[in-house]
Amino acid sequence: MRMNTGYGREGDYDHYDVKTSQPLLDFLLANVPQSRTKVKATLQGHGIKVNGKTVTQFDFLLQPGMKVAVSRTKRNQQSFKSRYVKIVYEDKWLIVVEKAEGILSMAAGHSSLNVKSVLDDYFKKSRQKCTAHVVHRLDRDTSGLMVYAKDMETEQILEHNWHQIVYDRRYVAVVSGEMEQDEGTVSNWLKDNKAYITYSSPVDNGGKLAITHFHVLDRTTEHSLVEYRLETGRKNQIRVHAADMGHPVCGDIKYGNGDDPLHRLCLHAWLLCFHHPVTGEPMEFETPIPTPFRLLFK
Repeated sequence: MRMNTGYGREGDYDHYDVKTSQPLLDFLLANVPQSRTKVKATLQGHGIKVNGKTVTQFDFLLQPGMKVAVSRTKRNQQSFKSRYVKIVYEDKWLIVVEKAEGILSMAAGHSSLNVKSVLDDYFKKSRQKCTAHVVHRLDRDTSGLMVYAKDMETEQILEHNWHQIVYDRRYVAVVSGEMEQDEGTVSNWLKDNKAYITYSSPVDNGGKLAITHFHVLDRTTEHSLVEYRLETGRKNQIRVHAADMGHPVCGDIKYGNGDDPLHRLCLHAWLLCFHHPVTGEPMEFETPIPTPFRLLFK
């Protein structure tokens, strides 16, 4: 429902007049031409003013006659440029990014290119007194959404309550061959061997139970575009489960069959939904399916 509001632009802000009493978030969603996620990000990123004062509480009660100003630019982020990392959302406790394929989540051995050091550099340049704390990882060649904590306290909450806090995580992959089923679930135990190759077992092998739900989005005779929803988050889980089904992820040199149409691992973390570790608010982020993935199904 769109409400009729007085509306003007000035500087970097769009201005709105409040006509009826209602919570700030409801007002913003009804009047600001942005997605729910973007509106929330602007609110938490100190980009909303009510009567000239910055407000971050989404349930702040607006009264008729108040004036709401919505920032058109994101603070700090204009100065951030990286071909490997894109900032999706940021507040004082955490930062959500979309990483490209080919960059590690954190430093390992001699490899200097990693998301954590890119973010630490950004925090330093934007004069933020914090560092990026790794909470979960994506393989170097997987692209998509990740969250990093900005302090140890937030990192601990996220790490120790990850499965309660994260309520939806989905990936999309191009897999080899034409999938027979439209949807289903793979469930087995995953364990690493001495060479760090993860292998699966239908019975408990002392490893960790891994459950993946899959849903086919598109298919040709050569490839299928599949969405995977993780019920558990184990190392290489989707890659092993895709291989178990006889349709490995394309471009997977570890578990694949040599099918490599896009010269990359065709796995992308497209959806990440979690309850904010400090405010408890539901945070939902999504990125488009990579264009090269889609073009294979034109």
